[in-house]
Amino acid sequence: MTTFTLRPPVRAGEAVAAGRQRERIRVAAVAVGCVAVCLLIGLQRFRQLQLGGFDLGLFDQAIRAYARFELPRSLIKSVHHGFPPEFSLLGDHFSPVLALAAPFYWLWDDPRVLLLVQSLLFGAGVPVVARLVRRECGKAVGPRALSWLVLGFCLVYGCGAALFYASRAGFHEVAFAVPLFLLLFERARARAYGRATAAALLLCLTKEDLGLSVGIFGAVLALRAHRAGDRAGARAGGALLVLGPLASLAAIVVVIPAMGGDARFYWQYSELGASASEALVHVVLHPLDTLRAALTPSAKALLLLWTFGSLLFLPLRSALTLCALPLLAERVFSDNGNHWQALHHYGAFVWPILVAASIETTGRMARGWERERAAAAAKWAAGLAAGITLFGVLISGSWHIVLPSHWQRDAHQEAALTAVGRIPDGVTVEADNNLAPRLTRRTRVMILDLLPRNAEWVLLDTTRKAFPFPDAQAQKDRLRLLRASGYTVAYESRGVVLLRRASPGVVVPGSVEQGRGDLPGHDTADIRVFG
Repeated sequence: MTTFTLRPPVRAGEAVAAGRQRERIRVAAVAVGCVAVCLLIGLQRFRQLQLGGFDLGLFDQAIRAYARFELPRSLIKSVHHGFPPEFSLLGDHFSPVLALAAPFYWLWDDPRVLLLVQSLLFGAGVPVVARLVRRECGKAVGPRALSWLVLGFCLVYGCGAALFYASRAGFHEVAFAVPLFLLLFERARARAYGRATAAALLLCLTKEDLGLSVGIFGAVLALRAHRAGDRAGARAGGALLVLGPLASLAAIVVVIPAMGGDARFYWQYSELGASASEALVHVVLHPLDTLRAALTPSAKALLLLWTFGSLLFLPLRSALTLCALPLLAERVFSDNGNHWQALHHYGAFVWPILVAASIETTGRMARGWERERAAAAAKWAAGLAAGITLFGVLISGSWHIVLPSHWQRDAHQEAALTAVGRIPDGVTVEADNNLAPRLTRRTRVMILDLLPRNAEWVLLDTTRKAFPFPDAQAQKDRLRLLRASGYTVAYESRGVVLLRRASPGVVVPGSVEQGRGDLPGHDTADIRVFG
């Protein structure tokens, strides 16, 4: 005889609550996965000596100074670019938000703590993306389809190639910009304008140019709020429209020079003019030439194609994309070819903007369809999201973290680490760019550059080109000069040479003291990896 057990019917509210709980678990899993992958990418690069003094080492020195309640000074930055010893990074880029990373040094005194901080900040954007999707698409599709959309966009954001490339490059202030942009958009969409303004303020404290994006968002918010009859939103948008650009102007014209920097320090836009005012006049009077400059050489056009094509051009249907224009313009009009590539951290600045714009476009499209059609489209969108995610993982090379061979060091790298270990604590060192982060915690380290600095110890590699040298031969020439000037070899293996100054009176021909050197615009060599 068969016995049947009757289960009580599941109430609709309970089913919805269970679905939301499963969604939260999936979102949390994506966030944890984003943190883990980004961190492993950075740790793998650090282990293989592929993260350099520019930029991990200089940020380590600066934020370590914050942890001691000092100004963010970096010997790597100030020496290489000819600044006086008291120069702080606030005179380079206005990024006081970096002080928020200082407490992590009280827990782990190591440059790799910054890789952890950046990974946590990237992962923090995942739940914000989930909230954005719910706000934009929640009324257009059913709970099940919405859950798929949430998961899809969380994967697209959290596994985006832009975040993985930034992780490969080490640590930068972009770590704070990514979640702050998302928080700005999400809080404004929720009409929590006080918190949105707080996020905008932190963005202005992340980098001096981000106030321009804040201002553009203010204009978008004010216009939309005015049309919707939302007076509070219109006031908040108007405030951001004015305060964002003013914050950028104040940082560039007042604060950076006051901290020992130069407002023209990073002006590298010769095709537009010698200053911002000349560039503006050129853009207005010569639009066709401006368009030509933005698209040639072809690497610039490919960059734009990749930037928008990787999200199926969905951002182009949202006004939020206007917030990315200043950041993209800085890259395509730059004289620096590194800015035209997707391989560095620059793309991570615009990634949250374009993801939010894609979500907004998806929500608008879904609201224009019938509920059943929107639900079917949501499932297709989730499938496309999975494809985009897989593409990002493959194109960025992040899958290398699962290969044991990519965690192993070769004999040349081991020789370099042996040389690092023979340098005493507390001494002054000129070091190969990609070995400098190994010394920032316990020595006064600067990168070995084109000008000798008469340091107590010098660590160089004669086998491979290192930034900022034009080739390996230039490093061999430096070795001969140092030995001829009275430096003695303390260790040598597989082309890695550690030298010690024989006496304090040794002066290398052509050497300079701190405060006299090159300016950033004079750096013409690309930054190359050690391994």
